[in-house]
This record gives sequence, structure tokens and C-alpha cells, in this order.
Amino acid sequence: MATAALTLPESLASAVAPASLRSDPATLALYSHDVYSSGPEPRAVFRPTSVEELARGVAAATAGGLAIVPRGGGMSYTGGYLSPTPDFILVDTAGLDRIVDIDETDMTATVEAGVTWDALRRALQPRGLRVKAWGTLSGINATVGGGMSQNGVFWGAGGGTVVDSALAFDIVLADGRVISTGSAFFRPYGPDLTGLFAADCGAFGVKARVTLRLVREGAGLAYGSFAFDTPAAIFGAMSAIAREGLAAESFGFDPFLQAQRMKRESLTADAKSFVTMMRAQGSLLKGLKEGAKVALAGRSFLDDVPFSLHCIAERRREGEAAADMAEIERIVAGAGGRTIENTIPKILRANPFPPVNSMVGPAGERWVPVHGFVRQSRLVETWAAIQALYAENAAEMSSHGVEAGAMLAAVSPQACLIEPVFFWPEALNPLHRHAVEAGHLAKLKGFAANAGSSALVHRLRAQIVEIFTRAGAIHLQIARTYPLKASHDAPAWGLLETLKHAVDPRGLMNPGSLGL
Repeated sequence: MATAALTLPESLASAVAPASLRSDPATLALYSHDVYSSGPEPRAVFRPTSVEELARGVAAATAGGLAIVPRGGGMSYTGGYLSPTPDFILVDTAGLDRIVDIDETDMTATVEAGVTWDALRRALQPRGLRVKAWGTLSGINATVGGGMSQNGVFWGAGGGTVVDSALAFDIVLADGRVISTGSAFFRPYGPDLTGLFAADCGAFGVKARVTLRLVREGAGLAYGSFAFDTPAAIFGAMSAIAREGLAAESFGFDPFLQAQRMKRESLTADAKSFVTMMRAQGSLLKGLKEGAKVALAGRSFLDDVPFSLHCIAERRREGEAAADMAEIERIVAGAGGRTIENTIPKILRANPFPPVNSMVGPAGERWVPVHGFVRQSRLVETWAAIQALYAENAAEMSSHGVEAGAMLAAVSPQACLIEPVFFWPEALNPLHRHAVEAGHLAKLKGFAANAGSSALVHRLRAQIVEIFTRAGAIHLQIARTYPLKASHDAPAWGLLETLKHAVDPRGLMNPGSLGL
């Protein structure tokens, strides 16, 4: 039987370095899985080491009739790089890892697409700079190019999603041409060409380089954690805080997800993280005081807390941040909340990109989120609909060992994130075994294959997407999971299809992504 390597066009093998193409069984198996699903194995994994090589390889592959599927850090759970056809090469952008330029005068950074959010932060932090929206929690693996294609939100959510920080892209189109969008220092310059390629999930082209706007990192930080007894109370507080623009980060957990976090290793078990947290307080004395509070709190500070909210106020001066936190505390009290130890926001802000061990459950269960961005006025009813779904399926969930919690986050004055998360007994796939730290993986109980539980999770996720659709929610990481077409009227969708045909007339760029 011919190997995958022998089925590649000769033009591709001659266009790129031999070391840039891999087709061994272990590599192909790894790259045919994302966090949740699996798909056909690629003909080969193409890992270019320069933008020029990327362009040559894409042109040669598509000339030979192969589709192009780009992959960033591999943290997708929506089929972002899982092809519906085996006739494709997967482009691993991790080899494009150069920080091209940091311009402190014009406040911009230009990076290749494979630079991780963690690497970019480490380069910017000594200069007192950061990207306005500076990455997702998986930023130790997640890449800037992946964020520009899939979109993402967490750190710097007060500044929008990660694509809002982009000024310009260099993009490799399906025929190998490299185009530049927008202006290197202002967006938009005329029609927003950068915006047309943002959050495209690789359907229009492969991100090669990204220019990002920078801001000064706030010197003043204040932290607050709060407990609420009802979903209406926590959503009311989150919405009010977001409308006032008081928090750089505002996120919370429902009772189940809090319990899952507390099953994991103590937040202060990692001495390195603990010391980093103390240093982040700005002075030795303050660091020692805050460190002592965290140590004394241990895991008990979330005992008997139904819902928790964690806020970080970031300003140029410490007094300004403290004033914002005092206003947050006033809003929380008015919503019926109470103050608890602020361990979680302190540790997370000092160590924003931890290892991705939480992509499996505390005992090695499978884990997958599903999310919706919901307008402030419909948060409570949407939450109630999701809980009603769980109640209707409680017996089946219990018999299959399927459990569910949720993360919540304020992302703008207009909307909050509701992200239900499922845990269930199921065997891990090659991506989990690759991404989770080996030492952590060795401690986990693990589970055998469990098709029945997985089928139930699949059905419940689809029903939650339907609930979000009825609520008028929108999504990031659209890929092959969320119903983008249903959210557009026919003329608008036709415009997207016209753009797709213009940049990819043969339909070879990540086919099926976005529903195109």
C-alpha cells in the first residue's frame, strides 16, 4: 500500500524543504484530532519555517488539487482544523514563530502567525507594554494567528476580542499569493479589509504575519472575588460592572465548575506560581502580605459559595484601580453579593498562561465547552433554559457519568459569555496525551472508551447551541460547529459566498469551515 508521503504532488515536495513535510503515522494521528473530535488524517503535515516557504507550499498543494487546512496551537474544540475530506495537507504554523518587530514609538508589534500569546507577552512585558486584548487562557499553546482566525477572548476582554487588536495581516491566498490588508498603524483605512479576514477560521486564507496595536500595561491592579446565591444576582452584578467599564477582567463560575477547580491541585501548590504572584504585587512588602492571604485561604474560601465572580481592575495608578474596585464592591453589595478571598484573580493574573492540564478533568475525564455570547437583557432566561435542559436529562446524565458546569465572563457593555462545560468518562485522544504535561497525565485515573456517554454529550451540546440560537447569541471559533449561516439574511450570506469565491474559487481553503 502506498504511504501518504508517496501521494503528495511532486511539485509540493520540490517547493519546500524536506524537513517541513511530515507524514509518519504518529504525526498524522495527532493532527487528525482536536480537543473534542477527530477527522480524516491529512496527506501530510506541512510546517513551514518562513512566510515564503508557506506561500510556495500552499501554491504547490492547491495546484495539485489538495485542500489547505491551517492549524495554530491546536486548542480548537469546534473542528477548526478537522477536514471533511482526506485530500488535504495540514499547515502547522508553529514554525512561523518570529517576533518581527516591536515599535515602542508607534505602539505596534508585528509577529509571525505561529507566535504564542505567552511568547508575545514575555517579549512585551519588560517594556511595560501589552496587546489590548492579549490572549486566551490556553495562550501557552494558542497562537496569535490562530486567534486572528478563530477569534478569542479572555485577557483584556475590556478591550474587546483578540481580533479587535489587529491592525493588518499578511495572508497567503489559495493560489500562493501574499496580500497585505489595512494599514500598519491604523484600522480601518477605507473599507476594513483586515476585518474581512478576521475570524474567518481559515476559510479565506492562511494568516502569515499579524500587526497588532499595543497599549501601556497598567501599573495599578486591584482584585476582588465575590459570592452570589442566585444566577440572577451574579448576572446582574456582571452586567452592571461591564456597563460601567470598571473591570479589565470579570469572570465567574457556577457551583459545579468551582467544585471541579477545587478538586485539582491547590492554587498555591506550585511554588513558582506563588512567587510570581507575590512579585506581581509591585513591592516586596505588599507581595508578602498578599502571599500570606493566599496561603491562609487555601481551598476553603469557596466552601458554600454557589456562584463566584472574580474581577481585576487595571489602571495607570494603584489608587485609581482601588477606586474602581470600591465601586465594583458597591455594585456587588447592591446585587446581593458578598466579598470572599480574592485568590483566584491574583494567581491567574500573575500566571495568565498556565499549562493546559485543565483540558481534561481532575480524574482524566474528557472535557469540552460550548459557548454563546448573550446580550445583557437575555442572560437570565438563557441560563434558565440551559438548566431546564439538564433537568430534563438528569437521569440519563447520571447513568452515563456526564456532568456539566459553566464559566461566565463579561466581554462588553452589551454582552456576557455563558460557556457550559461538560465532563464525562471517555478515553483521551492523541492531542490530550500530547498537550497535557506528562507528569500530570501520569497521575490521572483515566477511562476506557465510552461511546454512550460521548453520544449524550454530543446531543446535549447541539441542544445548547439551539438554545443560544433562540436567544440570538453569537459565537467565536465558529469553524464547523456553530450556525453562522442561520444568523445572516440571504443577501449578507451571499456576500460572504462571493468573497469566498473571489479568494478561493476552487474551494480549497479549509473547506466546510464557517459553513461555506
